[in-house]
Amino acid sequence: FTLAQQLNKSRAEAKELIDNYYKTFPTLKQYISSQIDFARENEYVETISGRRRYLKNINSQNAIVRSGDERNAVNAPIQGSAADIIKIAMINIYKRFKKEKFNSKMLLQVHDELVFDIYNSELTVLKPIIRQEMENAFKLSVPLTVDIGEGKNWLEAH
Repeated sequence: FTLAQQLNKSRAEAKELIDNYYKTFPTLKQYISSQIDFARENEYVETISGRRRYLKNINSQNAIVRSGDERNAVNAPIQGSAADIIKIAMINIYKRFKKEKFNSKMLLQVHDELVFDIYNSELTVLKPIIRQEMENAFKLSVPLTVDIGEGKNWLEAH
């Protein structure tokens, strides 16, 4: 019902969109179900690096309360794992900058992006280092690919 309202579609049209989504990603329903089942049994879920998100309301009798933890059982491992990976990359990049005595600095993280203040004289050396550290922060069954943008400000870099 919510999707139908958000997209200004009929319930039938919204249901068709959802059905097509699950057809496009056939293992998604099984993943969602297994995450919720694991959470119900253990009252927590884990990120790729083993950090736990405890879900005290996953077995609540109140459907509204329970549904919040069910969403968290699915989303927390994905979003938390992304956070784990970017933090590992940041630590590794920081160590490389320090070890190799670069003057450039990592300024901030914005979701899955890192923003740097890089000296022009270090740019050609640092681009492959940053790419390598980000793409190899965590070994997955799929490659992590990194796009690097340049600019005098964040807008130009996009």
